[in-house]
Amino acid sequence: MKVISATLLSLMIAGTQALASGNSGGDSEGLGFMATLFIGFGVLILLFQTVPAIILLSGMVKGVFSLDDKKTSEANAGSPGKNP
Repeated sequence: MKVISATLLSLMIAGTQALASGNSGGDSEGLGFMATLFIGFGVLILLFQTVPAIILLSGMVKGVFSLDDKKTSEANAGSPGKNP
C-alpha cells in the first residue's frame, strides 16, 4: 500500500508541474483561436452597446435644451406686457 501511495503521489507532483508549465509540446506563442473569438465577441458586444448609449445621450441633451426653451417661452407668454 505504501508503494502505491508513493507512486501516485510522485505521479501527481510530476503531473501538476507538467500541466502548470503551460507549454503543450511546442513553443506556441499568442492566443488560441477560441480565445481570439471570445475577445472578439466581447468587443462586438461593447461596440453594439455604444449605439443605444449615443442615442440615449443625444435624446437627453436635446431634452435638456428644449426644456429650457419651453420654460422661457411659457414665461414670456404669461407676462402681461407681451400679450397682443
